[in-house]
Order: sequence, then structure tokens, then C-alpha cells
Amino acid sequence: MEPAEGDSRRDCWTVAFGDTYSQQDRCICAGYDNGDIKLFDLRTMSTRWEHNLKNGLCCVEFDRKDIKMNKLVATTLESKFHVFDMRTQHPTKGFASLSEKAHKSTIWAARHLPQNRDIFMTTGGNGSLCLWKYSYPADRSTKDSDDIEQGVIGSVSQLQNVTLTTQPISCFSWNADKEGLAVCTSFDQTVRVLIVTKLKTV
Repeated sequence: MEPAEGDSRRDCWTVAFGDTYSQQDRCICAGYDNGDIKLFDLRTMSTRWEHNLKNGLCCVEFDRKDIKMNKLVATTLESKFHVFDMRTQHPTKGFASLSEKAHKSTIWAARHLPQNRDIFMTTGGNGSLCLWKYSYPADRSTKDSDDIEQGVIGSVSQLQNVTLTTQPISCFSWNADKEGLAVCTSFDQTVRVLIVTKLKTV
């Protein structure tokens, strides 16, 4: 998939698979340097949704890629990340979302905990890590004034934060077998192995 002839071509900085709950359904979410975020349906080879977040996107990740779309986290330059509720798409308003400021620098990545998709870690350009928890609203959808269903976004709360280095943390990965075990890399040429405790109590 590529822009049509005559359309402007932007640098794509990040991609993620999602909505892969059957043999036929597949989606790719892509983030661009100009703040565009686009959702492509690979079954129909079409653009399902697009939006602009005003800052270049460093990372997009679904909370799970092998289920029907549930949540998407997108991180950007200028200290912001966005959470989208992907269950209900309004024909004009798109997906319900929230934005949160963190790290006081570029947010390089977001990674969901494999054992609990409502907990995720973000990594900052200032060498910090922030642990977040997403809480669902009482109702995930409602009807607008035209009786069309639209999504309702929940809230995020910060559980913990720590500064590990003075350099950007560019990559983070949770262990799928051992809850809380993780590894990260940063621009100071260091690989760090981390353990996050008490995740079952949040």
C-alpha cells in the first residue's frame, strides 16, 4: 500500500499489527512524522481510519494484536501519548481517545504487559520509565444526538516512574513468561534487565 499518484509522501516511523482475531481479518496501524495516524484494513486493502495528532509518532501498539481491536496507545514527540478505545468507531468522530503528558521529553515507546493488557510502560527521551494503568468507563459506548453509537474513553493513572539514565530509552520489552521481568536499551550503550513487582495488586 502506498500513496496515490500526486499525494504527498510522509515518512512512516512506526507500524503495528492488530485485529488479527481470525484467518481473514488483519489491520495495520501506522504513524507518520507529521502526526498522521492511519489504520489500514488488509482484508479490503483500504484505509479504515485516519487522524492527526500534531506531533510525529514514535510508537503505536495495540494492547493485544490477536483479538478484536480493543485499545491502542500512540506515543509522540513533545511529551504526549494517546490512548484510543478501538471497539466503537463513529462514522465522523472516529475512535474515542485521551491524551496524557509524561516524561517531559519525547516518548519513544509504549509496551503493554502480556499478563494484563490494561497495564503498560512508556519510555522517555529523558531516560525515565513510567508505568500506567488504564481503567474502563462504566459504559464503553453511548448514542450521540443522531442516535449513532460512539465510544466512551476511560482514564489512565500513573502507578510508578523511575529515571534510569540521562539518555533516551529507545526500546522496552516485557517477558511473556515471567510477569514483571523486562529489558530495555538506551542511548548510553547499556542493556538493563528490570523487575517490576506487585503487579497483581494494582
